[in-house]
Amino acid sequence: QVQIVESGGGLVQPGGSLRLSCVASSLHFIASTLNWYRQAPGTQRELVASITSSGATNYADSVKGRFTISRDNYKTTAYLQMNNLALEDTAVYYCNAAFGKLDSWGQGTQVTVSS
Repeated sequence: QVQIVESGGGLVQPGGSLRLSCVASSLHFIASTLNWYRQAPGTQRELVASITSSGATNYADSVKGRFTISRDNYKTTAYLQMNNLALEDTAVYYCNAAFGKLDSWGQGTQVTVSS
């Protein structure tokens, strides 16, 4: 069973930055697509950013130019660098590792943007 642990969330002022980390205990990490999702209260979970095994990235329009997803296969860790945070970025952020039919999720980390 894949275990995923996110960290790095917290309270930040508008315009600030945070870096989220996602450590995955997976034999298939290198071949997995890694995704960051977020869910704000009363909304559906949305895909924020993805990075494939080959390093190709994709972002939601709302975060393009502000967020950067990356991965370190040696550390089996994914990152989400979030810059110029806005109030609407407040949500629980979840890491997901997808490999074939294997779809694993972390418990989430809270990001709150508030002045």
